[in-house]
Amino acid sequence: MAPRRPAELYRAPFPLYTVRLHPRRPLAITAGGGGAAKTGIRNGVHFLQLEQIGGKLSASLLHSHDTETRATMTMALADDIIAAGQDASCHILRFSLRAPEPEAGRNGSREKGPRKRKGPSPVGQDETQNQTSEVTVESLHSVRTDFSPDALQKAVRFNADCSLLVTGGADGFLRLWEFPSMKKTLEFKAHDGEIEDIALGPDNKVVTVGRDFQCCVWQQDQLVMGLCWNENLPGIPDKAYRYQACRFGAVEDNAAALRLYTVQVPHKRERRPPPCYLTNWDGKSFLPLLTRPCGTEVISCLSISDSGTFLGLGTVTGSVAIHIAFSLQRLYYVKEAHGIVVTDMAFVPESQHGRELLAGNEAALLSVAVDSRCKLHLLPSRRSLPIWLLLLLCAGLIVAAILLLQLAFPGFL
Repeated sequence: MAPRRPAELYRAPFPLYTVRLHPRRPLAITAGGGGAAKTGIRNGVHFLQLEQIGGKLSASLLHSHDTETRATMTMALADDIIAAGQDASCHILRFSLRAPEPEAGRNGSREKGPRKRKGPSPVGQDETQNQTSEVTVESLHSVRTDFSPDALQKAVRFNADCSLLVTGGADGFLRLWEFPSMKKTLEFKAHDGEIEDIALGPDNKVVTVGRDFQCCVWQQDQLVMGLCWNENLPGIPDKAYRYQACRFGAVEDNAAALRLYTVQVPHKRERRPPPCYLTNWDGKSFLPLLTRPCGTEVISCLSISDSGTFLGLGTVTGSVAIHIAFSLQRLYYVKEAHGIVVTDMAFVPESQHGRELLAGNEAALLSVAVDSRCKLHLLPSRRSLPIWLLLLLCAGLIVAAILLLQLAFPGFL
């Protein structure tokens, strides 16, 4: 049975380009905007409270942070720190949540209105003002991270212990920043052309993918190796595909293992579009383990669940899919869930708060797009029989077979 159309969790008054979920709080952070163009479309970072209401996951706007003339295109989250890619710079923001003040009576104190719940709402309403005083945002640093003529920071990532921030952009340079001082520690040319995505391993190895058809593994500024996803697929020319995205992921039930996932998309558009591909790599030896096609719609973004069980894919035509990471098999697919390109995705964390938000579902994925909408994709729990019941059924079948043979051939036993 085809999945139901995804619920519209939130609608912003501007195009959305990125979304992140807090690992320890029921909080989603999404951002975007109209950029510097004087179109009347604002730029901002919106903080959304997630909660179960009436058995459904709901989002309410806690706070909107105005980013002036800069649209946030990329974002990384480290606890209460946001690294926001805006134009050619990375802006470091710190946010804090505090309990709302009680509503004032008629004693002359400042009046507090109720928090405004945000379901689907008309785009264009004045929603870029602070809705409550529950969230405060402080700007800590701003550093330039791209120096090309059409400068744009395209990727940003924290390492595992948040001591390092890595950025990449349109100029092809990888820049490493000591965090929280934001002192630049390393800068080198990683790709001839734009860097599309960055992934950081637990040993601070950096994987980069670029528009120059390359996927590279770096240790500091030393090239460890270049990956070749089609080395066992001789029928696919080297320049027919380019890498679009990369992510490291855990391996379920094996804490010592690590996987790298990459997406390959056709370099040229054709009348009969060829398929895109997903590749599963060993995250330590970087040997390809499995490659499978994932449809003819061009993939625009990739996400992975905390446990490494599921992969989320968004497409340039607005479709959303969820795959099993181990087998790369597709479990969920909604064609044109958004009206236009899906720009980012994030799974609900598998923390205590996250499990409460899942409400019995196996996974939940948030997707955002240029259509200003944040949509919710639920993966119901797959029903499976317990091992003891399977063994009991097998034993029953064996006994039944023996009895039938005895009836058919008296004296069989």
